Amino acid sequence: MRIVIQRVKRASVSIEGRIESAIQQGMMLLLGVGYADTQEDIAWLVKKTVNLRIFDDNEGVMNLSVKDIDGSILVVSQFTLMASCKKGNRPSYIHAASPDVSVPLYEAFCKQLSEALGKPVLTGIFGADMQVELVNDGPVTIVIDSKDK
Repeated sequence: MRIVIQRVKRASVSIEGRIESAIQQGMMLLLGVGYADTQEDIAWLVKKTVNLRIFDDNEGVMNLSVKDIDGSILVVSQFTLMASCKKGNRPSYIHAASPDVSVPLYEAFCKQLSEALGKPVLTGIFGADMQVELVNDGPVTIVIDSKDK
């Protein structure tokens, strides 16, 4: 699994011009699921995400987690994160999991993330044509791949 974490002031996802989900301060996560991903990848990424210290403390040092600041999380599925651009100019998605594999893993990730955060995690709709808007705070953007532990 691969995630892009963005520290945000606010973020939203819209589908067909209607806001599906929106958060204020917290994290916007783009999640790519690979064909070889398992429950172990989910557990590791969930723990890493909720404990990642990327929010400022009183001294302006990134020393607080999303849990520490009572922040929110918005998760959007994005199979294109699994793209390989090694050959040619058209990305290959052979490492991305098919929907029958990725949907259950995406749902399990969101459920476990919500449990670890202690409140609901908002999402887009898997496979939908979504428009994502956000105000990146910092900017702070982190990429984490569960295969690079």
